Amino acid sequence: MTAELVRGQNHPLSQVRLEIRVSAGRPVMAVATLGDESGKVPGVEWVAHPGVPTLPGLEVSRQAAADHRLAVDLDAVSASVHRVSVLLALPAGVGGPVSFGSVAAPFVAVTGLDGTEVATYTITGLEAESAVVALELYRRQGAWKVRAVGQGYAGGLAELLTDQGLSQAHRLAAGINDAVVQGLARSVPAPPRTADGDRSRQAAASALGPDQSGSPYGAQGPQSGAGPYGANQNPQGPSGTGYPAGATPTDPDASQPTPTTPTAGGSIDYSHPRRQSAAPPPPAPTAPPAQPGQPARPVAGDATGWSMEERLYNQVWGMFEDLARSTAAYRSAVDFADTRMEKELDQVLSDPRSRMGGQGDAAREAAQAKHMQLVDQAREALDRDLVQLGAEADVVEPALPAAYARWDNPVWHAYRVPMEMPMAVRLGDLHLPESDPLHIPMLVRLPLERGLWIDSGRSGSSDGSFADSHELRRLAMESAVAHTARLLAVHPADEFTVHVVDPAGSGARELAPLVRSGVLAAPPAVGAAGVAAVLGQLTERVDLVQMAVRGGMADSLPPGFDTAQQLLVVNDFPHGFDDRAVTQLRYLADEGPGVGVHLMMVADREDADSYGPLLDPLWRALLRLTPVPEDHLADPWVGHAWTYEPSLVPPGSQVLQQVLAQVAAARAKY
Repeated sequence: MTAELVRGQNHPLSQVRLEIRVSAGRPVMAVATLGDESGKVPGVEWVAHPGVPTLPGLEVSRQAAADHRLAVDLDAVSASVHRVSVLLALPAGVGGPVSFGSVAAPFVAVTGLDGTEVATYTITGLEAESAVVALELYRRQGAWKVRAVGQGYAGGLAELLTDQGLSQAHRLAAGINDAVVQGLARSVPAPPRTADGDRSRQAAASALGPDQSGSPYGAQGPQSGAGPYGANQNPQGPSGTGYPAGATPTDPDASQPTPTTPTAGGSIDYSHPRRQSAAPPPPAPTAPPAQPGQPARPVAGDATGWSMEERLYNQVWGMFEDLARSTAAYRSAVDFADTRMEKELDQVLSDPRSRMGGQGDAAREAAQAKHMQLVDQAREALDRDLVQLGAEADVVEPALPAAYARWDNPVWHAYRVPMEMPMAVRLGDLHLPESDPLHIPMLVRLPLERGLWIDSGRSGSSDGSFADSHELRRLAMESAVAHTARLLAVHPADEFTVHVVDPAGSGARELAPLVRSGVLAAPPAVGAAGVAAVLGQLTERVDLVQMAVRGGMADSLPPGFDTAQQLLVVNDFPHGFDDRAVTQLRYLADEGPGVGVHLMMVADREDADSYGPLLDPLWRALLRLTPVPEDHLADPWVGHAWTYEPSLVPPGSQVLQQVLAQVAAARAKY
């Protein structure tokens, strides 16, 4: 039963993995702070906010939105954390309301992973306040509780953070607001309703103000701040942010999808997340009528959106959530069955009289039979959901546009260079051990919010096979070329420029399709001098664009300045890199995405160990991908380790050459 809290009231929490949902009616910023035993926030590293959306056991949205979902795992927070405070603040400088008194009362709900509400709180009584502590989760005598706070601050987020003991409160509050304001300025507004009801999504007009909302997964979902594949689970890999994840994992406009809730019978509701818009979106296609007693037949585009592309994007995200929830329910049921059987066996063994003889054997057999029954029931429910999701995947996959499709999809044979940038691009597939061979496309929002790190180091693939170091480096370069070609293919001809650094020339064979087709800005740079020249050029570009944007002179860049998105592909790092080059590379990884300069590295982490912790920020800034299937993408929403499989060109196929030839021909016109 849901506890409807009033200000100051608390309620015990029986779960440690929770979701906090916020509905405010108007875009607000969601921030979470971690407090010590006295309730103070020791430093900025204890604050999760749109600029740093993930902390151990905590994830918030990346952008101001009317609806938020915050993921919390109380078991994963540090033992020194005794309080998790959820803060809401109105962004300044965007022309919106300046106080909560002029907007609808925010509503906050604490739910389980299945969507069941544990406690709710409507924050009333706010007037001139522009920031508020909505609620807090606190630890008492080893147990966690939730308390409705509702404490508002007329001085805004800075005053609130100061009250929590943060010495750098004003600087942090300004940084959070700037990040949100820039994100809102870069976002693409919803297009007006058209007569045909199916208008394509408009791309950003200028490369100087790209939408950095991230990816749906990996970097971002349709609205979750960071998609469910936000963090790389491999300890040597970079910690990330999200599926489609992005959880973003890696992915936000102005609203976010709400996951559907399993019905009492255990099956999944396949109505996908509905996008909140200023005007009603065009209706989705109608599914054919189902036979009596059978689930509805799936249909491609069965989600709302302003275009078929957006409907398919939201549908893929819905499939990802459904699979995550179904698998989580199955694993939870199996864990319960295991725990129950262990408890019953312990009871049998605790009585010496029942350890031996027929009574003990009968008790053990009964416990095992109950365990098998529970597991079989859970598997039956999972199989039923997998059948439905598999049927949906069968109709969705052929309907995907080129940006979302596998390289073996026939849509590539009708490829034409687009006039607009798509919402997202496919970088591979995701699946779970229980769901194989069902694969969900891994869609990453465009423009890229994070660079990519193609790991060429030795690692075990998901099927247990191992490749030698030479083979892994070759596969990593092939993956990088495939990803680069796809990024070139989905952008308009004059809106994406690729630079390649190959200091030792070791990737010449794999880079041949890009070089021969003429789609690169220049031949791959070789040697230390080539590395220095390319890095210097892109670093100067980032500095110049940042100065122009900060000075309000984005339209006054030098004549002939290339306003296209820039991608730097680096092979065989750190060969050919001196300390200055490494520093420049880190700078591009941190500052480049905000001004349209992106990084794709092909590297083995072990090769760079000589730099020590110097490169740790670089690894953390990039989304780690592998050239072979590997379960390294962590899902903070439900705790799954997703197996990532790269999207590669089928052996013997000429589709890559054909696509690059069209891209080169279109680029020649400019």
